[in-house]
Amino acid sequence: MIDPTGRVFDALADPNRRYVLQALAERETATTTELAAELPVTRQAVAKHLAALSEAGLVEGRREGRETLYELTPGPLGVAMDWMASVGAEWDARLAALREHLRNRRP
Repeated sequence: MIDPTGRVFDALADPNRRYVLQALAERETATTTELAAELPVTRQAVAKHLAALSEAGLVEGRREGRETLYELTPGPLGVAMDWMASVGAEWDARLAALREHLRNRRP
């Protein structure tokens, strides 16, 4: 079974990948070389991070001449956020029920 939300969380687990996403959110596109210049890792490491982000559906690359330009594709982030909101709402309901139960137990 493929869990797209799980892939998003896996991709976001690395601080360098989160930086890459933030950098792409602030500009239209960036190359591997541009991103590597901003991080304390090699160009090859950035390429691997971009591959993981691409596998999670968070970035897309397109060839333009000799370079590949990467851009953010935020759709999977929205799905992950919806999942977190759903889980949060379930916990809110459970905590409210517990609060009410404890309130009614008092003598």
